[in-house]
Amino acid sequence: MSGTPDSEIVLTPLDEEALVRLLDVAVEGADPLEVLPPMDGPPGWTPERREAFLVFHRRVSLDPETATTTAWTIQVGSTIVGGARLHPVHRGKSVEIEAQVWVARWARGRGIGKWVTETLIDAAREGGGGRYVASTTTDNKAAQRLMKSVGANVDLHDGGVDSHLEI
Repeated sequence: MSGTPDSEIVLTPLDEEALVRLLDVAVEGADPLEVLPPMDGPPGWTPERREAFLVFHRRVSLDPETATTTAWTIQVGSTIVGGARLHPVHRGKSVEIEAQVWVARWARGRGIGKWVTETLIDAAREGGGGRYVASTTTDNKAAQRLMKSVGANVDLHDGGVDSHLEI
């Protein structure tokens, strides 16, 4: 998916080569909890977390036998600045599209997350999703503002924040 004509932001499908580069960006610019399910062990980007990042993305996005999500790198020009994933979840007759987006700390505050979110909402709508959902932590006020800015309902609960938008 390409950015607007005046934008350098592009979503590029994740592949093995890009995954290794994405890990480098994550280590440099994100906390493991922003980009990876929680796991036991000391905090930070330990060798085990780095390997878990690769294994997780290979399993959910790259391996045709186990993939459940569509994943992209977020690029500004030729620089990877984050990652995005969409995961369809069937809830009875409707389909929710769960989104995960992260942008490296050094690239935040430039409108990248909003452009990616709007692009993913369009993709979810085109793919037949009935509801776009995203979750974050209670301290991630920027993500909460972003979801409100695209018209999502934002619900705070114990341990997190869930956003949903009927599409």
